Amino acid sequence: MKLYKRDNYLKRIRGFYDATDIIKVLTGVRRCGKSSLMLTIVDELIAKGVSAENIIYFDLDRREYRKVTDDDQLERLIEEKSKGIEGIKYLFIDEVQNVRNFELVLNGFRMEEEYSIFITGSNSYLLSGELSTKLTGRYVEFEIFTLNFEEYQNMKKFFGKPINTNPLQELNSFILEGGFPRAVQFDDLEDKRSYTLGVIKEIFEKDIRRRLKIRDRDAFEIVRNFIINNYGSLISINGIVDNLKKHGNSISKATVSRYIQALLDAKIIYECTKFDMKSKKMIKGEKKYYLSDLSFYYALNTDNQFNYGPSLENIVYLYTKSHNYSVSVGRIGKLECDFILRDSKLNYSYIQVSYTIALSKDTEDREYRPLEKIKDNYPKYVATTDYILKKRNGIEHINIIEFMTENKLF
Repeated sequence: MKLYKRDNYLKRIRGFYDATDIIKVLTGVRRCGKSSLMLTIVDELIAKGVSAENIIYFDLDRREYRKVTDDDQLERLIEEKSKGIEGIKYLFIDEVQNVRNFELVLNGFRMEEEYSIFITGSNSYLLSGELSTKLTGRYVEFEIFTLNFEEYQNMKKFFGKPINTNPLQELNSFILEGGFPRAVQFDDLEDKRSYTLGVIKEIFEKDIRRRLKIRDRDAFEIVRNFIINNYGSLISINGIVDNLKKHGNSISKATVSRYIQALLDAKIIYECTKFDMKSKKMIKGEKKYYLSDLSFYYALNTDNQFNYGPSLENIVYLYTKSHNYSVSVGRIGKLECDFILRDSKLNYSYIQVSYTIALSKDTEDREYRPLEKIKDNYPKYVATTDYILKKRNGIEHINIIEFMTENKLF
């Protein structure tokens, strides 16, 4: 099987390949490529000289493992596969949530310090607090996202798919099709959307409905569709409840909160909090929600008209998250900075995102003004699709398509 190497993630995981005291947990929305990433890690281990017999790999969704459902069965399976193996054993378990009390088994093998353990699974299980409670300080999480724009183009090249010579048209295709790795391999847009709808159904049935016992599916879908249709907008729980009431849907605040948390746990959406630059505090209430993949919006809506504002914001948000930045929305007085980024070395940068600032001086001023209010010396960017770039007060104007295609960092 041909595997596209996602180096943005591999370079963060490589330092932990031989760490027997730490469990490596790969999280991310279903079908974002976690399993393929684990197989890539296996390939890299073998390439650096690890014997194939030291690789123990279980995909617990496979038919041969359907009867492995509890901790005792999993423990016996691992012990059986480990017999006679010397040196570090590299244990990979895909869809580990299929096993009850898997945390106890993994911690037991971790304590032996003979196993380097990697796991993936359904987020509503892995991120429910059970793993973090029982294995606090003994695991490291690597969050995997669907393909960013640079990966989308490189994966198309990898599989021999055509890439539009017009960068803006290629960006349009990315917005419509999304970044699910498997969807890239389909040629027809209808097939891509059918695949995405299948992913949505799988998430609801496996990660949300069974675990939370959602009985009123219609109410859940109303809330889900409201959040998805308003991605990139500042919204509050009270605002959602009031808006739904206006349209004849009476859903309590507690229910809305519960449904939103379910969407967050399944990583259908991500929450972006608001940060006040003056007080240096997080602002409670309104938040922005971004989609884990834009194809969720276009698969659930018949409208193909682009709203470039939130689409570009969503793309930039996921691009920065895939490069391991912490992200929040900034408020400077009455003005808003689209993104405040903090990298792993605690350096900051600030971004305004707009389709273009070439339409008028007012448009340009609207994007530059919030950044000009920020008085520190960290980098500031206005990110647009414009090819004629401006210079103003030390703020860097970038073409976001070129920036992402070249895999640059802010």
